[in-house]
Amino acid sequence: MPTDIIRIPFEEKFESPVILTDQQEEKIEQQEENTDTNVQNLLNSPSYSLAFLDHDFIRSNYARSIRLQLEMEKPEWFMRQYGIRSTVIVFGSARFISRKKAARLLAEAEENLALQPDNTEFREAVKAAKLHWETSIYYEQAREFARIVSEDNVKRSLGSDEPFDYVICTGGGPGIMEAANRGAHEAGAPTIGLNIKLPYEQRPNPYVSPQLCFQFHYFNVRKLHFMLRAKALVVCPGGFGTFDEFFEGLTLRQTERMQQIPIILLGTDFWQRCVNFDYLVETGVINRGDLELFHLTDSPQEAWNMIKAFYR
Repeated sequence: MPTDIIRIPFEEKFESPVILTDQQEEKIEQQEENTDTNVQNLLNSPSYSLAFLDHDFIRSNYARSIRLQLEMEKPEWFMRQYGIRSTVIVFGSARFISRKKAARLLAEAEENLALQPDNTEFREAVKAAKLHWETSIYYEQAREFARIVSEDNVKRSLGSDEPFDYVICTGGGPGIMEAANRGAHEAGAPTIGLNIKLPYEQRPNPYVSPQLCFQFHYFNVRKLHFMLRAKALVVCPGGFGTFDEFFEGLTLRQTERMQQIPIILLGTDFWQRCVNFDYLVETGVINRGDLELFHLTDSPQEAWNMIKAFYR
């Protein structure tokens, strides 16, 4: 009986080993080495790195719009994470110091001058210390205002799932900014600092809440974050930067390009001596009704009462 034939549908064929010459083997090894080098060069190429990890690209002029968006989005992300719904903005000079520090500086300066009455440097130091003492009232006003606002609101927000309202927000630096952040901190409330990267060092003051301490490169994005959640703008005495923020806020309100908010100037004597608002009306550059866009007071409590009355 014939043996059954088993047919395999696919039959493997094995090539016979090829014996290479030494010269052929050397050529193949060289090609493999060149390939490895080329691949490594590709992996190290700047174009191959992930775009968001490429610092040279992120810092380039081409990526400016991306950097602007990042500065917009990052603080927004943190604000939402920590439930910040609305803020009270406090502007003012970075040069004012606390009453306690001013008293100490004045005492030291007068003591030095008493020992050397003819010393010109010591006389100038006493003059500067007296100025610090006089202007320290503005530091204490900002501190007291922030404490009053924060104490009034922290009771309603802490320990609940409700968002934080009327959170004190400053430029995060020294002077009035420090005073306002300090008042909120002493009340046990969260408080925001929007620092800006400057040619000279500006460190954040120690009273800003760590999770709400930001640093900006672009002034325009920082300004936008100041106004986004603002329920009120309180402006203490200050210099160019303070005037810039104050008049920009007034312009936005005058042109109705932002939400209606109260704008309050703390330090009546300072503002009336620095800016002749009535003369602006007399010359026709503003309307009489524009003077109602802001209010003057020397009382931190009255300033807070004005804000509360505005939202009743």
